[in-house]
Amino acid sequence: MTKTPYRPDPAFLSLGDGFADPVKAADFPKTVLRYRNDRAAAEVGLDHLSDEDWLRHFGRFAPLEGNLAEPLAQRYHGHQFRVYNPDIGDGRGFLFAQMRDTQGRLLDLGTKGSGTTPYSRSGDGRLTLKGGVREIIATEMLAALGANTSRTFSLIETGESLHRGDEPSPTRSSVLVRLTHGHIRIGTFQRHAFFSDTERLERLVDYSLKTYAGIEPKGSATERALELLAYATARTAENAADLMAAGFVHGVLNSDNINITGEIFDFGPWRFLPEMDLGFTAAYFDESGLYAYGRQPDAIHWDLYQLGGALADIAPEEELRSVLAAFPQAYMEALRTRLTRRLGLKPMENSVADALFAAMSDFMVSEKCPYERFFFDWYGGPLSEARAKASPIAARYDTEKFAPVRAALMTATPRRANVTGHEYFRGEPCTMLIEEVEAIWAEIAIHDDWQPLYDKIDRIRLMGEALGN
Repeated sequence: MTKTPYRPDPAFLSLGDGFADPVKAADFPKTVLRYRNDRAAAEVGLDHLSDEDWLRHFGRFAPLEGNLAEPLAQRYHGHQFRVYNPDIGDGRGFLFAQMRDTQGRLLDLGTKGSGTTPYSRSGDGRLTLKGGVREIIATEMLAALGANTSRTFSLIETGESLHRGDEPSPTRSSVLVRLTHGHIRIGTFQRHAFFSDTERLERLVDYSLKTYAGIEPKGSATERALELLAYATARTAENAADLMAAGFVHGVLNSDNINITGEIFDFGPWRFLPEMDLGFTAAYFDESGLYAYGRQPDAIHWDLYQLGGALADIAPEEELRSVLAAFPQAYMEALRTRLTRRLGLKPMENSVADALFAAMSDFMVSEKCPYERFFFDWYGGPLSEARAKASPIAARYDTEKFAPVRAALMTATPRRANVTGHEYFRGEPCTMLIEEVEAIWAEIAIHDDWQPLYDKIDRIRLMGEALGN
């Protein structure tokens, strides 16, 4: 097999000044490699690196050949729980490198826990080892479920003792590198709008159109701004659908945590649903349930409106609102596609699919159905009836509430004939509930045993193969 060449392309520099600040990485006491994602590295031609070179680049942050000469902490603002905050930016991370993948897309390598920056405020710029482990698990699960997510590229333990108010301290430290299609956030646009810097705002619009949407900027500034907003509307609608279909609760869907390319990233207090519960929250501090599972699409739509507001100095408000109005339909179309794939079915007529998913949601909510269990039991529709009958929750499938769901599933067409033949379906569904996360972390924290984490990653990837993701 032909290896993918490493193709550096530090395109961010073309934006010019005013978008980031050069910074230096922390000098860590030690660097111990805990996780390297060779799958992701192969896509950008970096899988050939020895462990020694890997530590040098992703623990000590020696520049990659032909790439950024120094890391860049990006400037942005954002609404955090609906309160505007002009005092944020990359506070414990930076843009380290950019390169092209196998499809020619520009990808970023960004960090978390790499040290203080001008935006660290009172923070130490560090990442707990547990936080890094949690991000590995979240990104692996989301990717296996077919969601558009950043991927954890590297996790290196750094030998410092960190004190945190929300977990036992002192605790171990780490530095994480993530691979994503882009780190341009809604909050990036908000910052330049805050300073009424129309020139940089227009420059950012043009860069984003060309770099991420693959559209050559042309026409008036208004036309380009509307085109960019239309792109972001489509991609953030897909982002919302990914969260909902995966049963994933992000926890902090602030406008600085939403990028215009629609990837799920910047993980904090995330959770996967134990059971179908629209009011389920991930963050203990989200007392109002602003970012509860069922409110995530509205939260992302609200954030998107903040992008529209940031572009209001370039384009008329009425035209911006017209573009933003496309979000609900785009979201429903994306959700329909994702739920159909999650069930291993071929696309159906919209009315048929909508009736199935409405009945399915009604059943899952009323029965408090284990989220991942349901999709495991019924993957492949009519091909899964025997497996569903052997499920621990089979009795719930005999209820009157489930009858319309069963009827719809029995007439659906599986995506492929052997859709349930994979070895994954001979076991139990792969889940990642908070108890499992804590159990994996306990083995690391108490015994320094990393094998349960690696075993879980193998199981997650097996699921991804079975689901075709």
